[in-house]
Amino acid sequence: MPTYGDSRHLVAGGHGTFMSGDRPATLSYLRQIVAAAEHNGFESLLTPTGAWCEDALITSALLAESSDRIKFLVALRPGLMSPTLAAQMAATFQWQTGGRLLLNVVTGGESREQRAYGDFLDKEARYARADEFLDIVRGLWRSGEALTYRGDHLAVVDSVLARRPDPVPPIFFGGSSAAGIRVAARHADTYLTWGEPPAAVAEKLDRVRVAAAAHGRSPSFGIRLHVISRDTSEQAWAEADRLLAGIDPADVARVQASLTASESEGQRRMLDLHGGRTDSLEISPNLWAGVGLVRGGAGTALVGSHEEVADRIAEYAALGLSHFVLSGYPHLEESYHFGEGVLPVLARRGLRSTGEGRRETVSVPFATAEPAFARG
Repeated sequence: MPTYGDSRHLVAGGHGTFMSGDRPATLSYLRQIVAAAEHNGFESLLTPTGAWCEDALITSALLAESSDRIKFLVALRPGLMSPTLAAQMAATFQWQTGGRLLLNVVTGGESREQRAYGDFLDKEARYARADEFLDIVRGLWRSGEALTYRGDHLAVVDSVLARRPDPVPPIFFGGSSAAGIRVAARHADTYLTWGEPPAAVAEKLDRVRVAAAAHGRSPSFGIRLHVISRDTSEQAWAEADRLLAGIDPADVARVQASLTASESEGQRRMLDLHGGRTDSLEISPNLWAGVGLVRGGAGTALVGSHEEVADRIAEYAALGLSHFVLSGYPHLEESYHFGEGVLPVLARRGLRSTGEGRRETVSVPFATAEPAFARG
């Protein structure tokens, strides 16, 4: 969900850096994206968090009223509210929407942005606090008995919920550093990574598998990517060239200067893919790093014909990835390019999950199935 605004051009900023699209993120526009996502057969919508966008939970709650089936993957920063309050809010959202909440736990990768919220812990301590936060939240969801918990950063005494969520919201979690993987191993139902070349993604997923296995856990995996999918490869790359031509060099300099100072290991890996250069942006077949020149966080896009984009998704799926969080410019129009072009190809190949352990075999992308694809 582009809660910072949408555009026909790349929107500069993010990941602790101010960003704003020239198509405002009004409630009426976001409702169009919700309707398009439902119509095109997407399962859920990722709502981001940060000082650079609208509040995730409030926005998602407002949009839930205008939708029937779509789920909301709501980004939540564990250091900015009481874990009991977060557990209660999640339970309320589940009850009022009929179980359409998923939670994306974001520890906060930039100390300067966290300080703006009144949070003065360093990165390692933020991960330790996130670990405690999720211990408390899961404890409250698991049992109706009063919970007392005392950690190094968080504590609750005789905490209990009047209503527990049903179903319990799955926890999505990302983090490329050792501390991030350590927390993910204990708590993530789905581990999320940004879009790196397949070999790099495979190596990271293997590290998470080993760490999770030590706790007797086996999370699923997801990837966050942009997408430019067209009827032909030439059309798709022409669109990527148009987006690149529209980038203001001043925006590249501003955003790169900010992101170079990032404490996030994932952000460092994104920057290494292009090094601020524009002459070698196809870093793997159909994987374009141009978005990362001006955007923090997820900085790569799948670019190609519908068949080629499906090929790349199949390649990632073979690594064990089952959740694909996708976006484009503009989000509304790209949801139709992907929904009408790529999803039928995936259905024909048996790669489109119904969400119930079966495989969708029809070629209509907006029937009653719930594919594991999210707009973000």
